[in-house]
Amino acid sequence: MSHPENTSSTRVWDPVVRVGHWLLVAGFFTNYIMEDEVMGLHVWIGYSIVAIVLLRVLWGFVGTEHARFGDFVRSPSTVSQYLGNLFRGRARHYRGHNPAGGIMILLLLACMAALAFSGIVLYALEENAGPLAGWVVEAGEDGAQALWSADEHFWEDTHEVLVNLMLGLVIVHVVGVVVTSRLHRENLVRAMITGRKSDG
Repeated sequence: MSHPENTSSTRVWDPVVRVGHWLLVAGFFTNYIMEDEVMGLHVWIGYSIVAIVLLRVLWGFVGTEHARFGDFVRSPSTVSQYLGNLFRGRARHYRGHNPAGGIMILLLLACMAALAFSGIVLYALEENAGPLAGWVVEAGEDGAQALWSADEHFWEDTHEVLVNLMLGLVIVHVVGVVVTSRLHRENLVRAMITGRKSDG
């Protein structure tokens, strides 16, 4: 016997959260696929990602209720308890982000920021362009006004490691969305598009 679908829902995520989320997805995967084959576009997508991350961090303090860090960033013990209950199939339903999702948001934002910074350093080292041009030079080169002497190979490796780390976090995030969507019988992907979540 089928059960009627719960159609009751509440608006949870505002446009800043939703649009920012999907722009970061589009920006990361565009740059991941394109790499630096079209350097100008790669760089401007990177700058856009920096702007979106900064806006999301600011919005985490001054935004709507469920956008604020105080609503979903919880203690390690709460996250651990939530994950234990999740594996047992009886995790509590949260109106906004659950404790595991809250930690994932912080990790994704931090990794995205680090990825963008490493890209900006590389752009300065390789092209002598961008906001750090003239401030950072390749180790061993003469840069009278440079404040920082950096190893280009180190930053290339760092950028690549961060790209792969970001991809790994995205995969874990998607798995978490699928698992919690099934557990709570709600479509979290659709919720991040419409802003509405079920009241279940």
